[in-house]
Amino acid sequence: MSTPGFKQAPHPVTLEGHGVRLVPLSAEHTAGLRAAAADGELWNLRVTSVPEPGQTEAYVTQARKGRDDGHMLPFAVLDAASGAVLGSTRYHDIMPAVARLEIGYTWYARSHQRSHVNTTCKLLLLEHAFDVLGAAVVGWRTDNYNHASQRAIERLGAHRDGVIRHHALRRDGTVRDTVMYSLLAGEWPEVRAHLLYQLHRPRA
Repeated sequence: MSTPGFKQAPHPVTLEGHGVRLVPLSAEHTAGLRAAAADGELWNLRVTSVPEPGQTEAYVTQARKGRDDGHMLPFAVLDAASGAVLGSTRYHDIMPAVARLEIGYTWYARSHQRSHVNTTCKLLLLEHAFDVLGAAVVGWRTDNYNHASQRAIERLGAHRDGVIRHHALRRDGTVRDTVMYSLLAGEWPEVRAHLLYQLHRPRA
């Protein structure tokens, strides 16, 4: 029995729309990431992957190694007009044999949280995953105490698959439970319509 795979192999690509540009993460984004993380001192949040100021270069190096090893595609999130770095996101746990990947390691400068940026990034990443790569499923995972992330994923319409207990280390050395979510290709059209509605609906 043959196993379905991606229509095309995932590779570094630039995605753009609604004033946001996702570009392959490179060393030239290090200073911008450091500045974005400083907007809100995001590294103090124990349930996220935001690098501390002195660890930003290592963060970029590790992400790029994941790309070179074939299981990650990291992006810098940029303002399309100014080129300013707003944060970072990536595809990870890429599994070509079953056409599966996950979206994660996502964070934005505090001044761009609760804005159109996250909605746009999810739209761009999901469009590319389902419509171009031919993914069968896209997954997310998050810390059991990261309730804001869980709410954001659930607002997309993703299915909560369950919790993996005692699963991964946090930056402070404690061990987290991991909440897993997924979205199937057949569910994507409705989610796309919802994301487009969120981007175009009138703002109070």
